[in-house]
Amino acid sequence: MVAMSKIATGNGHGENSPYFDGWKAYETNPFHPTERPEGVIQMGLAENQLCFNLIKNWLIKHPEASLCTPQGVNKFKETALFQDYHGMPEFRQAVAKFMGKVRGDRVKFDPDRIVMSGGATGAHEMVAFCLADPGEAFLVPTPYYPGFDRDLKWRTGVELVPVNCESYNNFKITRNALEAAYVKAQEANLRVKGLLITNPSNPLGTILDRDTLKSMVRFINDKNIHLIGDEIYAATVFMEPEFVSISEIIEEEDVECNRDLIHIVYSLSKDMGFPGFRVGIVYSYNDSVVSCARKMSSFGLVSSQTQHLIASMLSDGEFVDNFITENKELLFKRHKYFTWSLSQVGIGCLKGNSGLFIWMDLRKLLKEKTFAAEMELWRVIINEVKLNVSPGSSFHCEEPGWFRVCFANMDDHTMKVALLRIRTFVLKNNEAMVPLKLCRPSSLKLSLSRSLSRRMEAPGIMSPHSPLPQSPLVRART
Repeated sequence: MVAMSKIATGNGHGENSPYFDGWKAYETNPFHPTERPEGVIQMGLAENQLCFNLIKNWLIKHPEASLCTPQGVNKFKETALFQDYHGMPEFRQAVAKFMGKVRGDRVKFDPDRIVMSGGATGAHEMVAFCLADPGEAFLVPTPYYPGFDRDLKWRTGVELVPVNCESYNNFKITRNALEAAYVKAQEANLRVKGLLITNPSNPLGTILDRDTLKSMVRFINDKNIHLIGDEIYAATVFMEPEFVSISEIIEEEDVECNRDLIHIVYSLSKDMGFPGFRVGIVYSYNDSVVSCARKMSSFGLVSSQTQHLIASMLSDGEFVDNFITENKELLFKRHKYFTWSLSQVGIGCLKGNSGLFIWMDLRKLLKEKTFAAEMELWRVIINEVKLNVSPGSSFHCEEPGWFRVCFANMDDHTMKVALLRIRTFVLKNNEAMVPLKLCRPSSLKLSLSRSLSRRMEAPGIMSPHSPLPQSPLVRART
């Protein structure tokens, strides 16, 4: 047999993780309401399918945005011909404007700093190549997206050092935790080149508050290391407190920051539900990083056809405003119904206000407080309950019993089937369970209109079809 490279023969992709094993279980027996009603329901894919009717309606009204229609075919030749790695000017301008709009127009982005890549996966690897050499390290707060082990490590040779966060303070990232991880890296003879944060968090479905972000900026300035802000879920914040971008923090007068250390990874995979379009973005405040990343982007460009469509869509200000508002409302209703349904059978979750998933607490279902017991429970959920949920250990969570469950990648019927399966499973395992206080609807006090508050008290009203008379970005009080 002909020898292959270490990358080709190694396990750097991380495909043997339970996170990916769950996907394999789904792919071999996918749920279908009529053809495979007993199949596995995919709840491990963070995908937003709730807004496709909005997208579809826009496409019907704007056939010229597609090159494969009579109205758009005149643009086919110029779009199909060679495009350099800078990207189409109208694409970069539209994306920069959308990024600002998602952040409430509190900050502006320079189109000349927009570097495109093949999805957030390519963007993360590009940043890693720019900032670190093989054997150097990034700090990453836990729990974190399992794909980071592939995206940042596999081909770059970079190491990831976990910043351990715990459930007692809702997985808050503290300065002490950052310092401890930094010391641990030094003890392992690893040179730390940066801190990678995910805001909003995958898998927690929470956002970083302003004080925490300022603390992180002080930390990276003190250490003279980079800060990479993964903000690919920025438009999924469906309830206050509102999202705060690292780009806003560095603009504040009381924040001292070397902007050359700040970089943002963005994409349209989550905020608009376009993972198949592979639109990833690196936005850096460092001129050298922008220059290097743009050259590297040749290995993973966004197709010119996709750039043309996205530029047309995101340049429609009325559509963008409506999309952002309706997307938040749909996510709010789905999240509210899903968490309320879980609470009725004693299942708690971390209180969240963003993302396409919940961080579900099944610690009381573990036979013992070990990761082996977590994996045993996960196998039952996969093989018997037929739900692909992702165990916390695959996200490097330090505490067994947490699971990420995606709720926006399915239609209403599939969601109800999934919830029925969960209910049946929990009732069969009639161990005493106490719902986590933070996830009960009564603890989530919302400043809603009185009429809406009364409707939310009736379980039957909070279906996925329930209308909301106002934006779901309402004030949450603890």
